[in-house]
Amino acid sequence: MDLINHINQNFHDSIHTKQMSVDMLAENIANASQAITHTLLAGNKILACANGSDGIHPQNLCCRLLNISEQLRPGLPAVNLNADANTLTAIATQQNPHSIFARQISALGLHGDILVVFSSEENADAVEQAIQAAHDREMRVLALTGHSANAIAANLNPADIEIRVPSDHNTRISEVHQLVIHCLCDLIDQQLLGQ
Repeated sequence: MDLINHINQNFHDSIHTKQMSVDMLAENIANASQAITHTLLAGNKILACANGSDGIHPQNLCCRLLNISEQLRPGLPAVNLNADANTLTAIATQQNPHSIFARQISALGLHGDILVVFSSEENADAVEQAIQAAHDREMRVLALTGHSANAIAANLNPADIEIRVPSDHNTRISEVHQLVIHCLCDLIDQQLLGQ
């Protein structure tokens, strides 16, 4: 195996997926940033969750909102539902493994909050239950998904926003989700700070 060629192929595949995504996703990213900004200005908060290895994305989003992204500003209210291992394992063992996020949303989510979910995989029962719990609390949902996320899309309401990466490759989807987080945080800062 030629390692250098393999590295080059990974870089080119990543670039290609991002180029395919930009025209398809730009409007939904802008709409999502406006929805999050309006939610924050109204005094509400952001809740975020993801299955499996996608769990890095809620952590990154909430860190950038609570701290800073690129510009100095006050912290913004964001809760990473993946963060508390004790709570996750307690719910999984005492209740239902698929309700690890839904139970937290039922306790913490309020009307007017936004739930941000990430899923690069088709099997996302916990994320689907989270979406239902958010709707039960009259929360709007922002779903960052991949090409085969039909089950998640089927759970979304007309007021929700889906940012669906045009790829079936989990790594490529995750890379675009990371870039979308950076775009969202930049746009939120621009709208809040006017810079």
